[in-house]
Amino acid sequence: MKFAVIVFPGSNCDLDMYHAIKDELGEEVEYVWHDETDLSGFDGVLLPGGFSYGDYLRCGAISRFSNVMSEVVKAAEAGKPVLGVCNGFQVLTEAGLLPGALLRNKNLKFMCRTVGLKVENNETQFTSAYQKGEVIQIPIAHGEGNYYCDEETLTRLKENNQIVFTYASENPNGSIEDIAGIINEKGNVLGMMPHPERAANDIMGGSDGLALFKSIVKQWRESHVNHA
Repeated sequence: MKFAVIVFPGSNCDLDMYHAIKDELGEEVEYVWHDETDLSGFDGVLLPGGFSYGDYLRCGAISRFSNVMSEVVKAAEAGKPVLGVCNGFQVLTEAGLLPGALLRNKNLKFMCRTVGLKVENNETQFTSAYQKGEVIQIPIAHGEGNYYCDEETLTRLKENNQIVFTYASENPNGSIEDIAGIINEKGNVLGMMPHPERAANDIMGGSDGLALFKSIVKQWRESHVNHA
């Protein structure tokens, strides 16, 4: 499986994402600059964290208009797995690939520490290697991680089982219903604030995030290799 790590001006977690895929997962991966116009050669797309375009206007608001985002939308529409982490999650909401928005943390402070995440839905191509209700330890590093949506959207997220992760014991940013990660209705676009790529090796403090990437590869191989 071949992944694209999208790099915007200001991305700073692209190296972490690349390392998780290449060195820990053992899959193919390439950096893709934001002005590229073709992602057809990739099987999955990863939008890393950071401060794309300096987070001017709103987080992810300028990145949404990068050339590569048209290709990310095409990849999502084609059913390819698309993962947005932290700033990548913000970009996905700005691009309309996921509902809702990310606001300033409730305490108005940047937060960087490991938190407990509860796996609310393990029947996705991103979470099949986890157990439903399992609590995993994943780092956060954000100032605008407060997920918000209107009541109609929240009801729809619940009805469609689109809430994938919630904060287990402590809600660090004030997000509605303790939401830490959601998926689109089609099930192939996941956005989450915590950083699974920073929890891919025990030497980094924990490896609970690696199962997320393993889940993606497992689903892809079952869909493409076994039925080839």
